[in-house]
Amino acid sequence: MDQISLAVNGRTDIGQVREENEDSIRWHACADKPFAYIVVADGMGGYTGGATASKLAAETIQTHLDNLLKHTFIACSPEQQQLILRATLIDAINNANTALLNTKNRNPQLANMGTTLVVAVMWHNLLIVAHIGDSRAYLWNNYGLQRLTRDHSVVQEMLDSGQISPGQAKQSGVRNHITRALGVSASVEAEINSWKLTENALLLLCSDGLTEYLDDHAIERILATHRPALECVYRFIDDANKLGGRDNISAGILEYASRPLPRMHIEEQNITQRPRSPDVTVRKLQR
Repeated sequence: MDQISLAVNGRTDIGQVREENEDSIRWHACADKPFAYIVVADGMGGYTGGATASKLAAETIQTHLDNLLKHTFIACSPEQQQLILRATLIDAINNANTALLNTKNRNPQLANMGTTLVVAVMWHNLLIVAHIGDSRAYLWNNYGLQRLTRDHSVVQEMLDSGQISPGQAKQSGVRNHITRALGVSASVEAEINSWKLTENALLLLCSDGLTEYLDDHAIERILATHRPALECVYRFIDDANKLGGRDNISAGILEYASRPLPRMHIEEQNITQRPRSPDVTVRKLQR
């Protein structure tokens, strides 16, 4: 069995152009259990609407995750825990979507609001990521950088169908047009995937205010070289601002570290009584 250490950090920034920050971010690492999460939401629909949508979504997801580690969850098998984690994320996302729709109904001035969402949850070595829209999750380890999410966007669909090249996608006038969001329709379909981590890794969650300026190569270079690792969030935001900062920028880092538990030291004892039979001695040492 390995000893797992989880640490998280996050930051959101208004950028250089916007008058209000429509991003929201939440993060948490449990002090006494191998449990941590990051939530990033990028709101849309005008200054007040976008900020309201992202905050409401992030707070709803946060509340569900903060209530997860109840006695029944801890007592379950790893297979059951994985199912519970997935079901919790689905319920949280559906409840966030309902909360946004109800808020819009009560406040006509917020009729156009909505938000993207990306959330990552770690429990022991299990990683679960859910996302809606174009906020992203990346995993970096000694094998390099892996993008864990695929944008729900018009440009991504054009890339998938071969209509445009990656170079053309960066210049596209519709690169910020998303095809899925929270708070837009009565039902919402999040994409949810899970992985078992087998080595030390860094997880990055971010809004498109970061990926607008930093491509995968730039992200990988920072994650691979900037230490302490949790301070990458400041480096990411500083770099995006230096390159223009036209949008709000949010970044969250989760550091996963695993090492073998130290082997128990068995001291030899002097036995003065009558020697035991070999099989009894073996049983005693293995107890």
